[in-house]
Amino acid sequence: MPTFKWFPPEGAPRAFPLHKPIFTIGRAADNDASVKADGLAEAHAQILFDGRDFNLEEIDRTGEILINGKKKRRVRLVHGDRVTLGTANFTFSMLEEVARNAPSSDENVGSLNPLAGLRKLFEFSEKLIQLRDIDRLLESMLDAVLDVTGGEKGLILLLEHGEAGDKPVVRASRHVNKEAIADSTGVISDSIVRKVLETGKPVIVSDAVTDAQFGSSESVVALRLSSVMCAPLVAQGHVTGALYVGNDRVKGLFERTQLDVLSIFAAQASLILQNAFLLSSLRADTEKLSAELQDKRFGDIIGVCPSMMEVFRKLQKVATTDISVLITGETGTGKELIARELHRRSNRVNGPFVVINCGAIPENLIESELFGHVKGAFTGAIASRPGKFQVADKGTLFLDEIGELPLNLQVKLLRALQERVVTRVGDSKPEKVDIRIVAATNRDLEKEAREGRFRQDLYFRLNVVNLWMPPLRDRGDDVLVIAKALLSKFAIELSSNVQGFTPQAMTAIKKYAWPGNIRQMENRIKKALVLCESNLLTPEDLDLGKAAESSILPLEKAKEEFQRKYVLEILERNNGNRTQTARDLGVDPRTIFRFLEREGHSIPAPGTGEE
Repeated sequence: MPTFKWFPPEGAPRAFPLHKPIFTIGRAADNDASVKADGLAEAHAQILFDGRDFNLEEIDRTGEILINGKKKRRVRLVHGDRVTLGTANFTFSMLEEVARNAPSSDENVGSLNPLAGLRKLFEFSEKLIQLRDIDRLLESMLDAVLDVTGGEKGLILLLEHGEAGDKPVVRASRHVNKEAIADSTGVISDSIVRKVLETGKPVIVSDAVTDAQFGSSESVVALRLSSVMCAPLVAQGHVTGALYVGNDRVKGLFERTQLDVLSIFAAQASLILQNAFLLSSLRADTEKLSAELQDKRFGDIIGVCPSMMEVFRKLQKVATTDISVLITGETGTGKELIARELHRRSNRVNGPFVVINCGAIPENLIESELFGHVKGAFTGAIASRPGKFQVADKGTLFLDEIGELPLNLQVKLLRALQERVVTRVGDSKPEKVDIRIVAATNRDLEKEAREGRFRQDLYFRLNVVNLWMPPLRDRGDDVLVIAKALLSKFAIELSSNVQGFTPQAMTAIKKYAWPGNIRQMENRIKKALVLCESNLLTPEDLDLGKAAESSILPLEKAKEEFQRKYVLEILERNNGNRTQTARDLGVDPRTIFRFLEREGHSIPAPGTGEE
């Protein structure tokens, strides 16, 4: 029975059993726990039992309640909670506390207060935070069990599947002298273990040799067993093994309260083993995935689709040179990874790799960020500072979102690229720099240059070699390989037990267009790992339910949609020249005119000069 224990300043502690639905504490004599202490009200607080939990709440609003040192007005009590009412100190225990005499003989070795078992469990729980090795954890647990019960030997057995059926196998063993048992298979009763595994209920035997149920067992007779306790290990409702404790020298050593403590340790062992096996399985899957990715990985970049293989082929050729590279593609396709791989495979690998996002810096600060400034160059320039060009000397400068750079700075950037010299803001002295430029953008810089929003000469200077990163939706089975790799990486980082995707999730991942590309996939998987409550991610976990799927069109409609997009794309490439577009597509120019009429595009009048 749960108890509420008072520790007076002098004298022995006094335990009050919580045998009523409403239990009151205060100075008045009519309280269930009448305690004389400073700061305690006549009716200070009460403990309410709702059939499942014990809840402590105030009666007198002037009476202070501290739970484990924190002020509360109402709280659900947990085993071991320290409660302070006024100056009176209490503890709450889920186990009945019975006074015992100190053991004076072998027959009393196991007669320990159950609270000692809980203390050992608490000590062991602290070790869980520090220990990572599963074998050391189980050995530490068995040592704690033997200390509490007075047993001589303790074993953890797990069911293993075989051709002849499930068979219990010793996973860990421990002797009271804190050493492993040499021949662990010959020290336990098969019949007692079998009974626990079959029924899923704990067993306690005072004298196995004379026991009516187990006395005729060959293992009991042969081993001359005396006191035995055995509790099942249960995972997700199924018995997976047993925790066995025995002492062959003392009869009647174990009592029912100790079996309860053993059952608590068994539950803890089940959780440890379950988590360990899940983690082991996850690591095995990670190693398997890593092996599979060896021929699908280019540095930190994953991909085997033809478009990515073309990127890798170009990257290998240009990496060891100093020519400028422009990386293009939609947001989230991994342009910075490509830039880093270029640096890693270049002759500048020992130099710095410096990144500057041209779209994330206010226009009035970009010049200072790029080229640096001298003290007093502008308000707030309290000291001279080098820019990214100077910092990247002897290395690589990655200009991300280069399309966001203002036109007035494009001129200065072009000069820096051509002459390899920069001048700090507020200074007249040029500085030489030895850098390689890699730029990236999600804009069509060729179109931007035609329309006057980007300097054409700078575009040609940057776009010596172009590496186009395909969107995730066009990379075929790469999308599944990348999803598995991200899941494996983030599951370890976030300490998640998720092991993979359901088949439905894999189908949804393949179907989804991923407008935000890899960055969007990363965020979806991280969110799913944190919120998922099962071992496999579903489409719903990834927000890829029915609503996220692209609609299925009839074949004729799909052909029309593809044709529409393709004609418009070629027309854009040809700067709106319909005759050239018709020539490229191998159709009569009138076909393009009819198509544009159907689309609602205006057609120039004869004599306007457009071909």
